Amino acid sequence: MKSYSAQELYNLLCESDESVWIEAKGEADTNQSLMESVCSFSNEPGLGGGYILYGIGEHKGATGKDRFIVEGVTDCDKAQVDISTQCGSMFNAPARPRIEIEQLEGKNILKIFVPELPSQQKPLYFQNKGLPQGAWRRIGSTDQRCTEEDLYTFYQDNTNFDSSVVKNTSFEDVDLKAVEYYRKLRK
Repeated sequence: MKSYSAQELYNLLCESDESVWIEAKGEADTNQSLMESVCSFSNEPGLGGGYILYGIGEHKGATGKDRFIVEGVTDCDKAQVDISTQCGSMFNAPARPRIEIEQLEGKNILKIFVPELPSQQKPLYFQNKGLPQGAWRRIGSTDQRCTEEDLYTFYQDNTNFDSSVVKNTSFEDVDLKAVEYYRKLRK
């Protein structure tokens, strides 16, 4: 996914609203809501991940450019530590978002990029909830709790290490004596 500045992301929010790959979170939003977004961006197939702008509040009922307001983050260091710690301990596997401090309108906000996990590592889910209740997907601009049917999306990729093609190799790289020995052992 292309790298965006916080200003570019904020402009996109104000012009069009939250989307499948951009989420605004104010300091008043719960940690649970933030972690659900981390989980959904990590899991959504083909999305490539998504951005969370932490420190951007939302005026409920307002529309257009007045809907989102730069609130800022009062203690960026503590917020980064808390988010990183939760991402590393709440899920079945550690999530590793990239967190950067940027300024908007003279206030510090956290630009959080959550990369999509490789298919072999999905689904990411909250350990205390298990599957499917603890897994989330990004559907439109919302984080949706996974259902049993959603789990098939994650497990339909049957590829494994032994059946994958090794890049930058050719038949000359194959040790024919080793293949012959393998066949002998299989008999």
